[in-house]
Amino acid sequence: MSLRIFLAVPIPQGIADRLLTLEADVPGASWRTAEQYHLTLRFIGEVDESAARDIDTELGRIIAAPFEIALSGVGSFGGREPSALWAGVSAPSELARLVTACETAIRNSGLAPESRKYKPHVTLAYLNGTLDDEVAHFLSDAAEFRTEAFLVDHFCMYASRATRAGSHYSEEAVYPLIG
Repeated sequence: MSLRIFLAVPIPQGIADRLLTLEADVPGASWRTAEQYHLTLRFIGEVDESAARDIDTELGRIIAAPFEIALSGVGSFGGREPSALWAGVSAPSELARLVTACETAIRNSGLAPESRKYKPHVTLAYLNGTLDDEVAHFLSDAAEFRTEAFLVDHFCMYASRATRAGSHYSEEAVYPLIG
């Protein structure tokens, strides 16, 4: 049996509630629910259970201290053919170190390195057929979005399962930051 997994920081309920206020009338937008919000540290993809156990072992070796982050601003992926809307992250150096530690753990478990540059964000909506000027209007309206800082004291391994109602994420493991 295989799992589609990723590593992420869960978003606290109060911050998720703030993110929900960004939902707007953007044609073609499929808005995420509060339960789907997370800050991805590393997308891994399909792995078998043995590989997932190896990844879990390596992630359990990470030593990092808790830190604070805040969400700040909005953006989109896809350029002239937009594919997603996101909230930005005011990312301290501790987040970059955690991402690097996760990447090292993934490599140590035998998986290939990530080829894409890391862009910390929380996905708000996926887009289908949305025009870039419609996205520009949303970005302008939400440009001043900011949240208070919140504590990151753990991260999780999640499994993603596609359902008719969209992706469902289940927490497979929790990794406390106690360093």
